[in-house]
Amino acid sequence: MSVELRRLGPVGQEKPAAVSEGVTYRLAPLTDEIDGEFLAGGGIARVREALTAGELPVWEGVEQERIGAPIARPMAVLCIGQNYAEHAAESGAEPPTVPILFHKHPNTVVGPHDDVEIPPGAEKVDWEVELGVVIGAEAAYLPDEQAALDVIAGYVTSHDLSERDFQLAESGGQWSKGKNSRGFNPLGPGLVPADEVDPQALRLWSAVNGEARQDSTTADMIFTVARIVQHLSQYMVLSPGDVINTGTPQGVALSGRFPYLGAGDVVEIGIEHLGTQRTTFVPAQAASQRALP
Repeated sequence: MSVELRRLGPVGQEKPAAVSEGVTYRLAPLTDEIDGEFLAGGGIARVREALTAGELPVWEGVEQERIGAPIARPMAVLCIGQNYAEHAAESGAEPPTVPILFHKHPNTVVGPHDDVEIPPGAEKVDWEVELGVVIGAEAAYLPDEQAALDVIAGYVTSHDLSERDFQLAESGGQWSKGKNSRGFNPLGPGLVPADEVDPQALRLWSAVNGEARQDSTTADMIFTVARIVQHLSQYMVLSPGDVINTGTPQGVALSGRFPYLGAGDVVEIGIEHLGTQRTTFVPAQAASQRALP
């Protein structure tokens, strides 16, 4: 049975839900939250069992609800840089020989349609559509790539927003300053279980104000999802609920082919089978995480 996990409701008051066959169900009989503990405890299997048994109530009026990030309170948001050869080239770099790691603060994670502010003084805010991986079991020193695939709970559409001057000119040699502004990681709309997705065969795309920017496939990754997870586990303990952003394809503003983002711009991104996002950029003082009409 196909299923997608979501969190719906106002900021800070999201409630867990499951979407199956176009119908949204409340998960209150099973859990108060979609988080690492729920995923590690067999939550996805329990949702499928409850759906099959008809034990979950339909969420009436769900169209009026804001869509939040599908995973609550990730302990870590880990990011892989320059994982598509053409993106590395447009960034002026050689393709990496090992995965490049940087971190985003977990508080950058917001809903897939929430407004995002342009930070004060920022002039080079850039878009990056990415396949997000959600970890479902604690993992360290994984022996091979199959073991890595076994600890993945599911996949999400992720937007790794960047401020390029903060990232490169003011970095002091690392990238995190340009990756951690408020709202710089819209996530969702849903978490799709790993057994329903081929992570290396997904089209991903972005558009700015209706004009196409990125259009590629995860088959073009330098390092596969399995390789990334197995590699990271050699250097850190991956925890249930952690999010891994796996890199972005060519077609970003850093290439010099497109202008950077400003207040009023609208970015849409999407990944095949995982859903789409629509982000409106606003001045810092006007930023709000709004409910969808």
